[in-house]
Amino acid sequence: MATDALRSRYEAAGQGHLFTFWQQLSETEQTALAAQLEAIDIERVNRVYAKAVSAERELATKEEVIEPLPQDASDRVTPQSSSREAEWRATGLAAIARGEVGVLLMAGGQGTRLGSSAPKGCYDIGLPSHKPLFQYQAERIARLQQVAQEEEHKPAGSVVVPWYIMTSGPTRLATEEFFKANGYFGLRSENVIFFEQGTLPCLTMDGKVLLETKSRVAVAPDGNGGLYAALRTPLSPTDKTRSVLSDLESRKVLYVHAYCVDNCLVRVADPVFVGYGISKQADCAAKVVPKAYPTESVGVVAQRSSKFSVVEYSEISAAQAEARDPNTGELLFRAGNIANHFYTTTFLRSVASFEDDLAFHIARKKIPHVALPDGTSVKPTKPNGMKLEMFVFDVFPYTTRFAVLEVARTDEFSPLKNAPGTGSDDPETSRRDLLAQHRRFLEAAGATVREGVEIELSPLVTYSGEGLAPVKGKTFTRSGIVSALEELDVL
Repeated sequence: MATDALRSRYEAAGQGHLFTFWQQLSETEQTALAAQLEAIDIERVNRVYAKAVSAERELATKEEVIEPLPQDASDRVTPQSSSREAEWRATGLAAIARGEVGVLLMAGGQGTRLGSSAPKGCYDIGLPSHKPLFQYQAERIARLQQVAQEEEHKPAGSVVVPWYIMTSGPTRLATEEFFKANGYFGLRSENVIFFEQGTLPCLTMDGKVLLETKSRVAVAPDGNGGLYAALRTPLSPTDKTRSVLSDLESRKVLYVHAYCVDNCLVRVADPVFVGYGISKQADCAAKVVPKAYPTESVGVVAQRSSKFSVVEYSEISAAQAEARDPNTGELLFRAGNIANHFYTTTFLRSVASFEDDLAFHIARKKIPHVALPDGTSVKPTKPNGMKLEMFVFDVFPYTTRFAVLEVARTDEFSPLKNAPGTGSDDPETSRRDLLAQHRRFLEAAGATVREGVEIELSPLVTYSGEGLAPVKGKTFTRSGIVSALEELDVL
């Protein structure tokens, strides 16, 4: 687009100030700024801003009825549900063996709070093996492919679970290089597909786009809910025809498991959860854990004005947070959201049809920028602008058939959020929880693990405790790392 036409378009949108320093820029800087402005759908930015402000105002004045999940909307995995769990697992494994299941990983974050600038998935939580999060998840996929192959009697190497990894601008290159340097952790490279989360311009409080420098617009990631638009975005600037959605379609993938990178206990492409979603004929499902206590700072899956939604802890009154089922004594608002979801690919494709109805959330932040018209750099000391974000759960109210599966926190959720030594959701608690799970796997298989002994089981040995029958009756007195089942013989 010619510069004059581009400028006219931005002026018509009320954003012509972005050309304030045009004449001061070098030819290279002008080219870069023009390319960035051409890539931004400025009319959409204005619509998103207007809807976000309107929705926030409406939310502040409107009385919304917030209710707990209806009893028939959720199920749980417990020792008493073992027969149903086995059925769900069989259904999920069969779908995996047929090549109908893919995985979406939300991995755009950096380990900033952990003292690292690397992608969070590269982080070593201090396990004896020093495997990073990415490796653990890759090896779980490899093991699951093998289990599905064996149990469904498929030819060697024929079962594939494609892994779609959503990065961000700051983490894309580092993530791809990490995988290449580590041989994709044993997976075939053509089945590991990287794509990038979208961004939106940062805005002033009255909706004007901010400049980070005289030649660059300030932008920020559009939230983990940007996943849906990113699925439609071309994977490569040189091939506009291939996107994640088109790749899923070409592979005939019908079901997708999505999760966040920072949970060391995540069961990637969990056959139980996948089978549950299929059995419920759900177009979307959420895996949840029970809240640890009434005031825990976690969103819950509930109903907002009779529609499924994630309700933030700050939106629930103290009385609601404390309310309990008179029959069971359990919290009524107990379904803690862990960003772990099942979708049909049909539903993922449908999001485009209602995406304009979704309101972005406003995060008011301190945003460095250049001042107009003098161009001085400003580092504000208080919030001066807004970043607009969509959350991955914002689509829940638009589902036709929604289901919720509650699982045990100790089995499936140990997030990595905080700096080492914090004492909660930090590397030490992640390490503790993963090694405790491995101890339970061995004990459930009939082994005894002496006090103080730490045994790390590679995901290539067991995905969720299966395949450990040979340890029955054994007592383990030495700590160690187990990369193959026979290595247990020396511990």
